Amino acid sequence: MKYMGVNELREKFLSFWESKGCLRHESYSLVPPASDKSLLLIAAGMAPLKPYFAGVEEPPRHRMTTSQKCIRTNDIDNVGHTARHATYFEMLGNFSFGDYFKHESLNWGWEFVTSEEWLGIPKEKIWATVYKDDDEAFNIWKDEIGMPEERIVRLGKDDNFWEIGTGPCGPCSEIYFDRGPEYGCGKPDCKPGCDCDRYMEFWNHVFTQFDRQEDGSYLELEHKNIDTGMGLERMACIMQGVDSIYNVDTMQAILQEVARLSGVTYKQGQAKEDVSLRIVTDHIRSVAFMICDGVLPSNEGRGYILRRLLRRAARHGKLLGIKGTFLAELVEKVFETSGDAYPDLIERKEYIKKIIKIEEDKFAQTLDKGSEILEEYIADAKKTGVQAISGEQCFTLYDTYGFPVELTQEMAEDKGMAIDEEGFKKCMEDAKNLARSARKDEDNEGWLDESVMYKDMKQTNFVGYESLACEAKVIGIVKGMNALDSASEGDEVRIVLCTTPFYGEGGGQIGDTGILTTEGFNAAVTNTTKINGVYIHNCVVSAGEIHVGDKLTACVDVERRNAIARNHTATHLLQKALQIVLGDHIAQAGSYVTDDALRFDFTHFEAISKEDLAKVEDIVNEEILKFTPVETKVMAIEEAKKLGAMMLFGEKYGNEVRVVNVPNFSMEFCGGTHVANIGQIGCFKIVSESGVAAGTRRIEAITGNAVRMLLNDEQEVIALAAASLKTNAAGLTKKAEDVAAELKAVKKELEDVKAKAAGEGVGDLLASAKEVNGIRLVTKKFEGVAIDQLRTISDKIKESEKNVVMVFATVNDSKITLMISVTDDLLEKGVHAGKMIKEVAAVCGGGGGGKADMAQAGAKDASKLDEAFAKAEDLLK
Repeated sequence: MKYMGVNELREKFLSFWESKGCLRHESYSLVPPASDKSLLLIAAGMAPLKPYFAGVEEPPRHRMTTSQKCIRTNDIDNVGHTARHATYFEMLGNFSFGDYFKHESLNWGWEFVTSEEWLGIPKEKIWATVYKDDDEAFNIWKDEIGMPEERIVRLGKDDNFWEIGTGPCGPCSEIYFDRGPEYGCGKPDCKPGCDCDRYMEFWNHVFTQFDRQEDGSYLELEHKNIDTGMGLERMACIMQGVDSIYNVDTMQAILQEVARLSGVTYKQGQAKEDVSLRIVTDHIRSVAFMICDGVLPSNEGRGYILRRLLRRAARHGKLLGIKGTFLAELVEKVFETSGDAYPDLIERKEYIKKIIKIEEDKFAQTLDKGSEILEEYIADAKKTGVQAISGEQCFTLYDTYGFPVELTQEMAEDKGMAIDEEGFKKCMEDAKNLARSARKDEDNEGWLDESVMYKDMKQTNFVGYESLACEAKVIGIVKGMNALDSASEGDEVRIVLCTTPFYGEGGGQIGDTGILTTEGFNAAVTNTTKINGVYIHNCVVSAGEIHVGDKLTACVDVERRNAIARNHTATHLLQKALQIVLGDHIAQAGSYVTDDALRFDFTHFEAISKEDLAKVEDIVNEEILKFTPVETKVMAIEEAKKLGAMMLFGEKYGNEVRVVNVPNFSMEFCGGTHVANIGQIGCFKIVSESGVAAGTRRIEAITGNAVRMLLNDEQEVIALAAASLKTNAAGLTKKAEDVAAELKAVKKELEDVKAKAAGEGVGDLLASAKEVNGIRLVTKKFEGVAIDQLRTISDKIKESEKNVVMVFATVNDSKITLMISVTDDLLEKGVHAGKMIKEVAAVCGGGGGGKADMAQAGAKDASKLDEAFAKAEDLLK
């Protein structure tokens, strides 16, 4: 067999299926479309194509082929320990939606695998399995392809039949490669289906030909489908004659770079360090592609998966002896090995590296401290004979130190300890901060949802760009998961029209509201959404009755639509202004446009200065005052790209796109509603700028009448403040500064008086000391005394005294602070303020820490301070 690299193999597969009339489609994003709530990440080649298989969307062609990026973490514990497990992989696939079927799929598959023009695998090395009752597939292999009958294995439902409950299902046929008897079990009847390593399955052909009914019976589908999957890295193992995916060319290049950075030699899975080498190699690929597709580290959902993978890779790098952060350097190897096939990696490489660096730096800051805390937990548990780290302790590491619970578990297991997983889950629940990463099996969910109610309805004719009212016919009325013939007064229903002026929520823009009317009938439209081109009007019927087939008038709330349009066009101007001021790395990471305001999330790595925000705001307002007409045009996507139109990364676009252009300033792909002339925006005002995630900032802004209302409110506040300070607006700043300075001086004078009084009471404090185990213990509760003053008292005592432990508490406006200070001579005897404060503060529902000689903590319950002082006495005893 001819050696074939991963990138060459991918290209061969896609080119072959193109020659069979398939549309070659680039890999879909790892992030599922917003309409698919069942998946966190794409985990199978067919997952992005589910709407085509389900018949709720028309595919761009009825024959397609893809190499789909996939992430799976359900077997993450096996990654690094086995030769074939990985979290990131590519799935090669060819698909037919009611077009070619079993005959073509198997014959063409055989051609690709065995022809010298393509893979050229020796025919005698190929075996096939079929479902036990699928005589059609068996005969295709035997009679048409000519495979010897003894190399065609019939297997049962568990192995060769694909189904999920009711609905589309069917048999499958898997193709195997015979690696040779040296990999086998030695049994005379060894063949595919055996548990040994001799036969390696590399291509599954699923024949979706049945519709399973509730009673368990199977009906033939009118339109049969083909769904095949070939793991790219697994196939590369065969073509490169290696036993492990970590030895294929692209993976090996990354692994050897990890080995170089760590100074560790890879020993083909035989050494303990090899596990870490493999984990880092795999995880850096997942991290790079996830960030490229718009995922950012966070504590929930897919962001949590990213954070877990990145931090796990960082920790295993440390185990290998790599000093400092290294992942942002290592990811260059991913760009090098995969950049040609995925140019988005190259386009966004600086952004990807920056996000990795920020997250790795953040983790490095907490790893040592978190590890130290975990070591303490483990030591304490072993002392008391407990075999597990408690759920509360796991949650503290997660919440305070950013440790994914899986990392805590991994580190605990290294020390022979378990963790209380159930207790951790309860803590997460109590904190209302669920990671939400435990979703149902990615391969098998999401086939049935609300979209099935509309799959047989004709796509709505949307006229809302040109008109805000039109005549329309009712083609559907839905309530819950039931289709109705009519709706009457008081009903809350979803109404589908043949034509609508109502914009359906999408692209970050809220849906239109308005009314549907006809003689004797009136319904308020409270929101408009869309599913697969069908516009759904959420309605409350206020009068009369409407039936499917009736005609009515649909009217959009014009004032609200205009306000939305102002904010949406302003969002486009804002993005361009940010790029002008901050740089071309600025890219949209999300937006939300309403009639009241706009919210724009974008990629940036630090807070924006007031000066830069002012520049951005000025640029937008200067552009508004040019009164430039806004141009919209539908064009081929390739033409739009050539014109330089900005697109939302990871968004799913069709062959044609709508481009919104503000000439000589901004051009974007956008299906939203916009003003006809940017002067209609009126005015633009930024009201806030904040961080929402690592590498992501958020700006909230208003336009038009909302700016006037804000100015009115602020003027009223200024007038009230001026009146309170007995000045006018012009003198308000000076008056406020004077009052603040006066207040500061008075406050300082008061603190000095309190400090003097407290200092004069040092003798009384020492006189009140209680001797405990040969140590003088001083306890005192203060009211309204600053913590700095308590430190001053402590220092004064330490200057002249020895053998003293001070436990002070101060209450300031319901805020309670505890402090423990220890004279230096007691440190040698093992008295430790930092350890004492944890237990003392806990009595009052607080917590804190510090050094051996002085420590500080916050507390919640002042009524238990006497108990806390008693706890200090017990500790000294």
